[in-house]
Amino acid sequence: MTTLHPLRLTPAPGGTPGTARAAIPGTDPAGAGSAGGALPGAELLTSVLAGTSEDEQPVTHVHRIPVRESRTLAWPEWVSAPLRERLEGRGVRSPYRHQVEAAQMAHAGRHVVVATGTASGKSLAYQLPALTRLAVDPRACVLYLAPTKALARDQLASVAALADPSVRPAAYDGDTPGEERDWVRRHSRWIVTNPDMLHRGILPAHQKWSSTLRRLAYVVVDECHAYRGVFGSHVGHVLRRLRRICRRYGADPVFILASATVADPAAAATRLVGAPVTAVTEDGSPRPGATFALWEPPLTERTGEHGAPLRRSAASDAAGLLADLVERGARTLAFVRSRRSAESVAEQARRLLRERGRADLAPRVDSYRGGYLPEERRELERALSAGHLLGVATTKALELGLDLAGLDAVVLAGYPGTLASLWQQAGRAGRARRESLVIFVARDDPLDHYLAHHPRAVFGKPIEATVTDPTNPYVLGPQLCCAAAELPLLREDLEDFGGPAAEAQLEELVASGQLRRRPAGWYWAGRGRPDVDIRGSGEEPVSIIEADTGRLLGTVDGDAAHATVHDGALYVHRGETFVVDRFDVEDACAVVHADSPEWTTVARDITDLQIVATDHSRRLGTVTAHTGVVDVTNQVVAYQRRRLGTGEVLAEFPLDLPARQLRTRAVWVTLDERAVERAEVDELQLPGSLHAAEHAAIGILPLLATCDRWDLGGVSTASHPDTGTATIFVYDGHPGGAGFSERGFAVLRRWLQATRATVASCECDNGCPSCVQSPKCGNGNDPLDKAGAVRVLDVVLDELLTAEGPLDDGDLAEDEDPAASAGRESSRPIARR
Repeated sequence: MTTLHPLRLTPAPGGTPGTARAAIPGTDPAGAGSAGGALPGAELLTSVLAGTSEDEQPVTHVHRIPVRESRTLAWPEWVSAPLRERLEGRGVRSPYRHQVEAAQMAHAGRHVVVATGTASGKSLAYQLPALTRLAVDPRACVLYLAPTKALARDQLASVAALADPSVRPAAYDGDTPGEERDWVRRHSRWIVTNPDMLHRGILPAHQKWSSTLRRLAYVVVDECHAYRGVFGSHVGHVLRRLRRICRRYGADPVFILASATVADPAAAATRLVGAPVTAVTEDGSPRPGATFALWEPPLTERTGEHGAPLRRSAASDAAGLLADLVERGARTLAFVRSRRSAESVAEQARRLLRERGRADLAPRVDSYRGGYLPEERRELERALSAGHLLGVATTKALELGLDLAGLDAVVLAGYPGTLASLWQQAGRAGRARRESLVIFVARDDPLDHYLAHHPRAVFGKPIEATVTDPTNPYVLGPQLCCAAAELPLLREDLEDFGGPAAEAQLEELVASGQLRRRPAGWYWAGRGRPDVDIRGSGEEPVSIIEADTGRLLGTVDGDAAHATVHDGALYVHRGETFVVDRFDVEDACAVVHADSPEWTTVARDITDLQIVATDHSRRLGTVTAHTGVVDVTNQVVAYQRRRLGTGEVLAEFPLDLPARQLRTRAVWVTLDERAVERAEVDELQLPGSLHAAEHAAIGILPLLATCDRWDLGGVSTASHPDTGTATIFVYDGHPGGAGFSERGFAVLRRWLQATRATVASCECDNGCPSCVQSPKCGNGNDPLDKAGAVRVLDVVLDELLTAEGPLDDGDLAEDEDPAASAGRESSRPIARR
């Protein structure tokens, strides 16, 4: 059981009047760390807060995670003596309980998922059965899949240290030189790759890989919780294609899945693999204690759009914390939300260290993110693993992978999109068997504000279930084409791919000429191979080219390019800043020049939405909730320059980029005239009230669905042409949908309770980025009516209360926090008309 503690402040020993430091229950506020190392977590927090005045106190809550003792079992009798000796030589004297349980199931031929905490030694759960099989069967092979290259390289090194020389473990991914690929295919018996390479490089060329595939004994799917949404649905079909081809070659590999944070892991793994999977969830590894602080930067005198107050930025506080912790000798990762933030936070931390007279520490701080060239990434990984770097600002690229021993602290600059990712990132600290420190720094964002003030949403709520939609026609159709191009699809194959949904999709594919139906099955009718992007965007990456040298700096995802590398955009690469001179949409490249402006850029877009089909509706008196299919037209039309550090808008410039079309799924709520009248918003207030409620709802939905705010979009209007009344839409930002909006429809009451609590509890007067302003609003956050949004949400929640009755104890326990419903029940009465 974890223990919740409120934060309390005590005068700092020897401090000046008016200053205070945080007193962490169970620690000595004046304590000092052991010589030669960083302070334990609670004392680190006390130290970095020293001198903070009480009226500027950023910590809203402190949570203590207790120590957990290890539980071990004897080595399975089938583990060979040489393997056991190699493991014992690396310090593994006896395996943990979960390692043995999972290994025994896999050795017996059962698909298994081991879902235990970060740093719990899940690798051994698949290494034991897999390496044992390779030792007794000199022809057997293992295929290992990782979602990131960093994790793949780390696990490759681990296996190489344990395996017999005949195993010859090797990587087969985008970084593998062409001349090495043939060698890997012919000689390696432990092949480390990723779902993208399996999809594009191995399965389409299965004839070349036939020797490996017919000898495949195990398939390891590491960190399987990363496979969610559209990407997860694609990966699930890729694994089904792998199983189908293996069967044709006479193989039936056992799947071993590993994940740190998955709710209902057996169901999630079964959906991913397409076959029954048993879960092992009792974690037998030891865990050092941890101090986990919720931190919200205070409102400042600075103002943003329409005079809204701004908080000190999460990136700024994260950079300060990174510098503070590095100065105290603490090995620290600071997780940020974007590539640009990784560069910025690292540079700010280095500048702070130099200003404090610790220029010697500045070179020991760097950034790590996707988009680096392979040689740059390898260099950073070596420096980080060896301890040459003390502080690293990183995107989620380091959430998975690289066994970083001895980390003292983790700083999370903003909610990473899911509770699973939050705990995965937090779990990177504490591998040195000593108490660690985790600090969650809330961004100026509705969900972050909610979490900073509702600790039960973080510490009391079970991890979310993984949301996927394998029947999404934009996933299923292309995957069936890929399968048919590899081997003709037979009727007995269809059950794996969705049964009736697959049959219906095949009819459409035949009608469109992509497949041919023959008595023996379905055949690919196109030229070459199907070109399918399993990352879901369907758009090729955009190359970033330096104008003066022609040097390739990196790439950005095609679906993000319109908003990030448009003409005039600021682009950051390894601490260097560039301004985009020209974005060529057709050639997928952006030409940039080096520059160091005192501003950053934010894109603005406009959105139009039409209802295609309504699948489900719930009549709630004067309010109705719906879910169905919509067509969305989106266009980036302008960008703003904003002053660095303050967010102040300096100027806005128009852009001429093409509109993009998206057919997806949405949830929407309509309010008839009686509902609008009860909300007491007049004709002028209604658009701003709906708009503010839409923004806040988009910001909160990721708490209940495994998605990110940027996976969603929204539209609100006082009278939509397809509904004829006031309507708020929230839609999935992926072709065909990803299941997020349908999740919102299913948990509508809890979703809107948390939304209402967020808006009502924010200390601003008229709306700010912590409640109703959106950073991507194409209308410039105008109009917005914070008070009207609360009244509109009150009406909807009142109708839900009437239709469903009070929440019972079980519902409250499952809810994020009773404050959400308590805030609703204590709101002003609504007159029923």
